[in-house]
Amino acid sequence: MPQQRSLHHWKDGGKALEGANITELVAHLVLQLSIIMVAAKLGGELFERWLKQPSVLGELLAGVVIGPFALGGMSLPVIGTVFGRVAAPGEVSVIPVSTELWAVAQIGAVILLFFAGLETDFNLFFRYSGPAFVTATGGVILPFVFGDLSTVAFGLASGPLDPVALFVGAIMTATSVGITARVLGDIRKLDTPEGVTILAGAVIDDVLGIIVLAIVVSLGASGDVSMGNLAAVGGKAMGFWLGLMAVGILLSGWISRFLLSFRSAGAALTLAIAIAFLSAALAESFGLAMIIGAYSIGLALSNTEVAEILREPMESVFHAFVPIFFVVMGMLVDFHAMIPVMAFGVVISFLAIVGKIVGCGLPALGVGFNRWGAARIGVGMMPRGEVALIVAGVGLSRGVIQPDVFGVSIMMTFVTTVLAPMVLVPVFQSGVAGTRKAQATIQSSKVEGERVRQV
Repeated sequence: MPQQRSLHHWKDGGKALEGANITELVAHLVLQLSIIMVAAKLGGELFERWLKQPSVLGELLAGVVIGPFALGGMSLPVIGTVFGRVAAPGEVSVIPVSTELWAVAQIGAVILLFFAGLETDFNLFFRYSGPAFVTATGGVILPFVFGDLSTVAFGLASGPLDPVALFVGAIMTATSVGITARVLGDIRKLDTPEGVTILAGAVIDDVLGIIVLAIVVSLGASGDVSMGNLAAVGGKAMGFWLGLMAVGILLSGWISRFLLSFRSAGAALTLAIAIAFLSAALAESFGLAMIIGAYSIGLALSNTEVAEILREPMESVFHAFVPIFFVVMGMLVDFHAMIPVMAFGVVISFLAIVGKIVGCGLPALGVGFNRWGAARIGVGMMPRGEVALIVAGVGLSRGVIQPDVFGVSIMMTFVTTVLAPMVLVPVFQSGVAGTRKAQATIQSSKVEGERVRQV
């Protein structure tokens, strides 16, 4: 009986595993996942416990350390090269890890965005959607323009509508809901006007960023970057997202009752994940990113009874799969490829900071916040985190951006994510009111108190 052949040719140390059977490939994948999970938790523990930084940074750095461009590329006794891979003849891919490992990582990304949608406060999202939409729009437009034009200025793209420039712009638009929420929760500022606006704005920011990603992906695939096609793709992306959200919200009560009708252990969790996967697949079938579907259905279900039941078990699934995604993202970093564009990385990181602080801060001044409140919102929207990594990973997997630009994106994500908590805590703990109304009330109280004392 002939051996089953894999889709790709592997190179394990000096031995080519061409035509390796399925058992060998699965065993190799299991070994990789074992190493990744241990590295993820060690890196996360280091950053969260001792460095007082988000664990995602440790997972990302762990991926860099064990990746194919570092320790993972070394040939070890008996097992050879753990993470080395070469593409099969005729295969077009710039992903330096196996297709099987990349697939598991993408499942982690889908779970991440489904859980983020499920965790969103549906009513709070719509209650503060007005001011949040204004600030989020500024936080998308300015960083996108900065990223797009700076890519052209550094000669990495032929023009503003070049897919490479568009992808860098899309990467710059992201805001990390998870990281911002974690910091605000730690300092007990989630229920402040600035805190709620930051969270709602970060959610809207991610939705807008995901739509931008969908447009850029479609343009990169078609090669047609005319303004007419831009409007058509944008309308398609927005239409699909609104349609999926509408259907999800209309059916959310029925879906919740359906999931809760099962009595077998774990049925609701399994079927909810199945629905997330189905929504992700539908999004991909429309030429959009899978994470659009996963996030949308999670948000639609966030206000249902089943959401409360799902959150705890989903958190366990989250902690099992999502770190794999971040470690694999780190494994894609090739520092040697970054060296020629290091200056570009520094500029992009600086513009990423300015783009959010100014892009979100200035609109915040126009919707009732004072300078302190605007500064808090701008800094709170600064960390890029997981969404930027997802966008960068999509660009790299589709061959639109190369490893050097991907490395720059990782550098920008790392800088903004580390810097934001350091700045966010002191600007919130200043004790100054963040809205003009609250500031005026405090000032009026002081004047009244002074008048009483004089009398």
